[in-house]
Amino acid sequence: MPVLRSLMRDRILHLLLLIGVILLLLADYRWAQLPQAVDWQTIMTLTGLLMLTKGLESSGYFDVLGARLIQRFQHERALALFMVCAAALLSTFLTNDVALFILVPLTLTLRKFSHLPISRLIIFEALAVNAGSLLTPVGNPQNILLWSHGSLSVGGFILQMVPLAAVLMVTLMALTWFSFPASSIDKHEQSDTHTWQKRLFVVSLLLYIVFIVALELKFTGWALLLVAVCFLLLARSVLASIDWSLLLVFVAMFIDVFLLMHLPALQPWFARIGQLGEGGIYLLAIGLSQVISNVPATILLLQKVQPSDVLAWAVNIGGFGLLPGSLANLIALRMAQDGKIWWRFHLFSLPMLAWSMLCGWWLLRWLH
Repeated sequence: MPVLRSLMRDRILHLLLLIGVILLLLADYRWAQLPQAVDWQTIMTLTGLLMLTKGLESSGYFDVLGARLIQRFQHERALALFMVCAAALLSTFLTNDVALFILVPLTLTLRKFSHLPISRLIIFEALAVNAGSLLTPVGNPQNILLWSHGSLSVGGFILQMVPLAAVLMVTLMALTWFSFPASSIDKHEQSDTHTWQKRLFVVSLLLYIVFIVALELKFTGWALLLVAVCFLLLARSVLASIDWSLLLVFVAMFIDVFLLMHLPALQPWFARIGQLGEGGIYLLAIGLSQVISNVPATILLLQKVQPSDVLAWAVNIGGFGLLPGSLANLIALRMAQDGKIWWRFHLFSLPMLAWSMLCGWWLLRWLH
């Protein structure tokens, strides 16, 4: 019943389904192509991460960490700067979505111990993983695609992205500084001890490590099966309480993007992409990312143009701005469970997009 109620209340899922029905009537496709349009590797990865994160959260250990953070930091600004830096750092080698699955539940527990602006902090963590993950080839899916299609080494790719990453991180840290006051954290009265389920925490943590290693070894399906069976035997409530509708949202997004790319009216425009100059590619990559997310935009553009620093910078900048720009945005805001966070996110993300576009283009012109 909780799952059904979640599906009935999910307005984003309803909107994506409505768009999908309309596109089904307009696009040129075969029904057999629709299952292939879904990136099932991503769906399996998200499913596993949702289970593992819920397992860690259900163990109660995030309460212990949250209490320690509140004791360690005395001022809102210092705590915010720490969380933003942690999000950016983790995203460089654990990918942006994994970093969020670790930090957002921890951030939510801080609400139990203080009157912190939790939603604003989660917004900045979403911005941080977009800025931090662009630095390395494994920081996010679009970088993995660009690196695998190009000829740069790992060091060469990082060197290519350093100027943009440096500017965006300096900008984000300055924005964090001014957005969070230096006032003392208003703390709740809390007990000295916090109960937690040690066995569930240890099992979830070990499975987390196994799952991340399995992702690198391309054994995602078997690892997901292992995680599901362990929770089925140890803590069935974990499986019942994860956000299943989020997975359906991602499936619907993949199908909608596939249908959009197969609209007959858009085919002549796609054919002209290869004739665009650097400025056109830069603007198109950012614009497409705002509509269909930066990973599908990268997949589409790599069919027409060669991987370059212009394309790499543009699709990563496209992660800012509107909510669909990056799938990490959707993950973070869904986990926040705050109805007002959806429009508040854009108050910070849209200015960040405009500034990133200007700085990125100026840097590219200067470097070239």
